[in-house]
Amino acid sequence: MMRQIEELKFLDALYYFKEHTWAKVEGDFVRVGITDYAQDQLGEVIFIELPRVGLELAIGDEFGKAESAKIVSSLYMPISGKVTAINYELEASPEIVNSDPYQAGWMLLVQPADIIELRNLLTKDKYIAMLEKNE
Repeated sequence: MMRQIEELKFLDALYYFKEHTWAKVEGDFVRVGITDYAQDQLGEVIFIELPRVGLELAIGDEFGKAESAKIVSSLYMPISGKVTAINYELEASPEIVNSDPYQAGWMLLVQPADIIELRNLLTKDKYIAMLEKNE
């Protein structure tokens, strides 16, 4: 059962990509994951496919897939850069993405090609407005 937008969790400290991924600046790196909205749309996640460490990707590139009982969904980069780490916990426990999409359910750590790209992403309020418009 999908939840209403007002029941979902969105954090102020994140940048949001229109394709339902988020970016969080951590020093020289950017942590990436999917939003609470995305995990809610997917339903119970049963498999996550992530890229290899060292791969260079551009903003909007597919970096992996999330699979639930009802759908396989592509995951898209919110920023350009090199993958420096992936969350190996998701191999054994992909459902962490459902229970904690912004913390334990993170997917990638990226060395950004140009941090200024974050200006193209959405604030929490703009992301919520986009979701409400698309409902």
